[in-house]
Amino acid sequence: MIYLQTSRIIIRDHVPEDIGDYFALFSNKQAMYYLPKSYLGTIDEAKKQLDMVINEITREGRERYFFCMKSKENDEYIGEIGYTVVGNTPLGKLVGVGYFLLPQFWSKGYASEALQEVIRFAFDENNVFRFEAGCMKENVGSEKVMIKCGMIKEADFKDCTWHDGKIKDRISYRLLKSEWKR
Repeated sequence: MIYLQTSRIIIRDHVPEDIGDYFALFSNKQAMYYLPKSYLGTIDEAKKQLDMVINEITREGRERYFFCMKSKENDEYIGEIGYTVVGNTPLGKLVGVGYFLLPQFWSKGYASEALQEVIRFAFDENNVFRFEAGCMKENVGSEKVMIKCGMIKEADFKDCTWHDGKIKDRISYRLLKSEWKR
């Protein structure tokens, strides 16, 4: 069981009792605006997905490190953060990272704080070699998180993602273990 901490946040593997919070986030249309395929419309859909996340925790060759974020001050649920192993090399794992917060926690530094700790864990304790992240160019808040965490812009994709009835630009960032500043 992975359990990480920052000055304000507990970042941990999920437990079944997280279902209410998990559903509250993934059924929040504002929070899921940029990832509509991740939206969950029923508690049964959320339970099925959360069960898959929990089962992954003990799986040999774990590929999904999806964590719950809670406030250290009052145990309030903040959101989700985690990464998926997309490849393995002799140098380490290649991973894609993502984060979702309830809207009331946006623009308060929680995503950056949590991502910095997840990066530290991944590089120091989980043999990760390369992080990748991306977002739609208009999602300025998400891009700010990547920049604040020292990620480096790799690509600017013009008119590549269909979203909300429009074609939109997408950006991509990376961070190699050798580029990481502790």
